[in-house]
Amino acid sequence: MANINTATLKQILQRNEPDPRKVAGIMQDVNLEVQAQEEERANRPPSIKKQFCILLSDTDGILADDDIVGWVVKIPEDDSPASAAERIIRAAYEFNATPKGRLPVETIGEACEIVPARLLTVQDVWVKTKTPVLAVSVNNAIPTEGALKK
Repeated sequence: MANINTATLKQILQRNEPDPRKVAGIMQDVNLEVQAQEEERANRPPSIKKQFCILLSDTDGILADDDIVGWVVKIPEDDSPASAAERIIRAAYEFNATPKGRLPVETIGEACEIVPARLLTVQDVWVKTKTPVLAVSVNNAIPTEGALKK
C-alpha cells in the first residue's frame, strides 16, 4: 500500500466531496491513525545489533590443513561467539521435542539445515548458511612485490 501525504489526501477529498464537515471528519480520523502508528513505532524495542560468527567443524579435534567446513551465523553483538554453538544446540533440543522432530537432529550441521528459523530466532541465533561452506586457512600476510613470482 502506498503512503500518501495528508495534505495531498485533504486536497483530493476536497475536490471529490462537497461537504467540508465530512472532509474534516475524515481528516481527523486520518490524523488519529497517523498518531497511533507513530506511537507504535516509538514504543518498539530497538533492533538487536548483530555480529557474524563462523562455526567450524573440527571432527578430528585439531584444525588440519585439509578441508575445513563451517557455518556462518549471526548472534547479538554483545554476546560471546562461543555461545553460538550452545544456542543452536538449545534450538535443536526444542526441535527434537516437536512432532517434526521424530527424526531428531544429531549434529550442528543437521540443526543448521533442518531446524526452522523461528526456533533459532528464539535463541537469538540467525543461521546465514544452511549448508556448510569451505574455510581456507591463510597466514594473514600480504607478500611484497618482489616475493610474487609467476
